Amino acid sequence: MAGRIPRSFIDDLLVRVDIVDLVDSYVPLKKSGSSYVARCPFHTEKTPSFAVTRNKQLYHCFGCGVGGNAISFLMDYSHLDFVEAVEGLADFAGVSVPRESGGTPVKKNNTSEVFQVLEQVAGFYIQQLRENETAKAAVAYLKSRGLSGEVAQEFQLGYAPDRWDALLKRFNAQQLIDAGLAISKESGSVYDRFRGRVVFPIRDRRGRVLGFGGRVLDDSLPKYLNSPETTVFHKGREVYGLYELLAKNSKPERIIVVEGYMDVIALAQFGVGYAVATLGTATSKEHLELLFRFTSEVVFCFDGDKAGREASWRAVLSAFPSLRDGRQVKIMQMPMGVDPDTFVRDRGLQEFEHGVMSAQALSEFFFERLSNGLNLDGMEGRASLVNKAKAYLQTLPNGVFQELMLEKLKALSKIDKLDFLEKPTTLKHLRHKQQQEDTKLSPIRLAITLLLQNPALIIEFEKKQVQWPMLDFPGIALLKKIVEIIEQHPDINLPRLLEHFRGKDEEKYIKIMMNHDFCISGDEIAEEFSGAIDRLINLGREQRLDELIEKERVSGLALHEQKELLSMLASRI
Repeated sequence: MAGRIPRSFIDDLLVRVDIVDLVDSYVPLKKSGSSYVARCPFHTEKTPSFAVTRNKQLYHCFGCGVGGNAISFLMDYSHLDFVEAVEGLADFAGVSVPRESGGTPVKKNNTSEVFQVLEQVAGFYIQQLRENETAKAAVAYLKSRGLSGEVAQEFQLGYAPDRWDALLKRFNAQQLIDAGLAISKESGSVYDRFRGRVVFPIRDRRGRVLGFGGRVLDDSLPKYLNSPETTVFHKGREVYGLYELLAKNSKPERIIVVEGYMDVIALAQFGVGYAVATLGTATSKEHLELLFRFTSEVVFCFDGDKAGREASWRAVLSAFPSLRDGRQVKIMQMPMGVDPDTFVRDRGLQEFEHGVMSAQALSEFFFERLSNGLNLDGMEGRASLVNKAKAYLQTLPNGVFQELMLEKLKALSKIDKLDFLEKPTTLKHLRHKQQQEDTKLSPIRLAITLLLQNPALIIEFEKKQVQWPMLDFPGIALLKKIVEIIEQHPDINLPRLLEHFRGKDEEKYIKIMMNHDFCISGDEIAEEFSGAIDRLINLGREQRLDELIEKERVSGLALHEQKELLSMLASRI
């Protein structure tokens, strides 16, 4: 549904949902003092360092540093974007998400219009494949690849007529440009991007068309052409075939990653409905995190040539940061000169699935590749292996798999004492370290942190009658912004405050400050905050005094500045 989600609804949703109940539905929590604790779901640990606080409505891990409100948790845990997380939280609360409409002019390149024109063009391409006389070559090509009408319909295959203006005659030119479907030259000419090609709509997991891939029907180049990056299409974060896969099985046992559109479709045609393909880019951490949201096992199955072997290696290295315990990556290598499409056609479903089940484990593939060309009987070869493996193993999340990979490296290198992996720190030590740093907080950081965590302190702030022009040093702009937000929303709390900074430059800093655990009792918070504001005011006065004295020495003061200087000097007596 088009339209922006009202901020008032998001604020109300954060009040309606208790974060303890939400997190406990994903990660079982145990009561510990005023907080609820668990082993962190975002990194592997032996001692619980993940805490959820009901009175703050926040979660925070003292081990890996993640933290935020209920929306942040769903984004982090389920790898959702902001809108999807709000929708998920609304589902948890049992309410529907309203959308704003009207009131502001619609920009030509807004997301809803881009999605709308992409959907309409997909329908046009499907119609052309069925009805256009010039599409006979496209139909013949698809039949030659053994595709049935049912699988073509499932993947919404279409045909882009071999004309420069097939779309331009039917759709708005600027909308086509914004959607990546038309190309605009500096000369002012505009023409269709896809011409004379079989087209493959690329859909996200919600079924929305994001862009297209197109394949030529002759020997011209490029053989495959993809939509460019647009406001809705980001190649590094999407995979082809995921929507179709999830429509059949929302929680597949494994997902196969292949290279091309036709590999995905051919495998689906032969009964392997759990394959996806990256979109002309190398497999990335973002791709892996997306897939691990739906399965615990990913199998790379690339073409049986030199490029395919290199793609497998790069994909394995990209997977390392995502390999938390419980996740598994395997590599199914095709015979030389064979791709998944031809393999399943020539050898059948049974042999292909046997290959999937017997695919090589990531650990074996990794050390086999790394050891290639090294003489492990010699000291130099073993040392080289350790040096090569070290950087990769350090990117693995702490856990059993990381420890087993280290043990494997020790066995191969015959070196028992390898201790380059980061050791986890205990929650008690982390809290003690943070408490020691309380005394190091500057007045501005102390004021911002206390006000963030206790918006009711705005009463203390308003007593001070702060003159903002007098406070001209780093951090004041952020403090002023927080004060203005709280004044506009007197009943606001920290989780709702966080939403005002989501996606802004200050968000990272806000997250650090909101999770700071003070060694200050409840009775002393107002006094500490008041003292920090007083110190800021005094710093501002001293800074202004120094400016006036320096100006008087260099160029002299205006009459009003002389009066200001005398007044400030008199107040110091």
